[in-house]
Amino acid sequence: MRAWSVLDQAGTKFAAFSRRRQLWVFRLVRIAQVAPLFESVPPHGYGGTERVVSYLTEALVAEGHEVTLFAAGDSVTRAKLVPVVDHSIRLAAQRPEWLMWHTVMLDRVFEMAEAFDVIHFHTDFLHYPMARRCRTPSLTTMHGRLDMPDLAALHRYFADQPLVSISDSQRRLMPDARWVTTVHHGLPRDLYRFRLAHDDYFVFIGRISPEKRVDRAIEIAIACGTKLRIAAKVDPADEAYFEREVRRLLDHPLVEFVGEIGEAAKGDFVGGARAMLFPIDWPEPFGIVMIEALACGTPVIAYACGSVSEVLEHGVSGYIVRNQDEAIDAARRVGAIDRSRCRRTFEERFTAKHMASRYLEVYRELVRSPAPPMARVRSRDPSRRGLA
Repeated sequence: MRAWSVLDQAGTKFAAFSRRRQLWVFRLVRIAQVAPLFESVPPHGYGGTERVVSYLTEALVAEGHEVTLFAAGDSVTRAKLVPVVDHSIRLAAQRPEWLMWHTVMLDRVFEMAEAFDVIHFHTDFLHYPMARRCRTPSLTTMHGRLDMPDLAALHRYFADQPLVSISDSQRRLMPDARWVTTVHHGLPRDLYRFRLAHDDYFVFIGRISPEKRVDRAIEIAIACGTKLRIAAKVDPADEAYFEREVRRLLDHPLVEFVGEIGEAAKGDFVGGARAMLFPIDWPEPFGIVMIEALACGTPVIAYACGSVSEVLEHGVSGYIVRNQDEAIDAARRVGAIDRSRCRRTFEERFTAKHMASRYLEVYRELVRSPAPPMARVRSRDPSRRGLA
């Protein structure tokens, strides 16, 4: 009888635990969002990752979830802000040491980990050693390029870490990682106003760097006899490239370089364009400027690299091209694209609310089926060294 009593108690406890798990699906979620410290959230100018973190955070707060944002101190949010450094690192007068401050931030995150149902990292891989030892489930969105040497080996070592890709194409460079899903970026639905009427210029937005190929954009615009307005930043790592390859191209009368612009100016700048030129030369993980253009009703002419074919529909929201001849031809006939269809594509697929809903599905699945902390660490042969 005593044995049956113990079994009954165990069964009752398990049933109660299962009911709590089921009820969890319907309650609000306590979420930590961990952003890079290079830019504020949202950024004052350029900053794709921090901008997405802002849109996701605010969408989750709007749904009633309890969100804590770990970010630079000049960030603006309706979530609870845990500031780690006073100002974003890139724009600080005296550049702080980025690795030191990210280390401090991660220590604070894991110190508070028990206060959260799930921790969502946007900080590449710095947190992996601590995350695998933490009882609170976590996931990492990979925002950047994955073609760096040794990155695949690193993820074989940390094969337990759940990852989210921002496009299916991003996964191709690291197919054996623990990808749990793909979540495309999204923007607040009312962030940009749809503009049916437009002016006679093309636009290029982003970074001036070898892989973004502003030189191609300039060539396309000149071939069409159409003004090109460039709103872009030049990172210190790309200054030599800018001076060597780009600066002289900006002297052409059809080219206007306006530098870096903020969120407030972007709507009119992009919405007033005949088309956005996106002639990239690298495996673009997502390309948030494409959906910014679609939100304004502005079609996009883009090279067929990386995520482009997942974001654009050829002949519907823009043109996907393979070389400069195709790009120039597309730019000349881009007026055939229905701008209202571009806006509709944005509303149907790329809003922040849709993005937040997809992430909530992932959060809830992680909490329903959490991996035990240290599971992979315990299974590793201690005699093995390195990443092989």
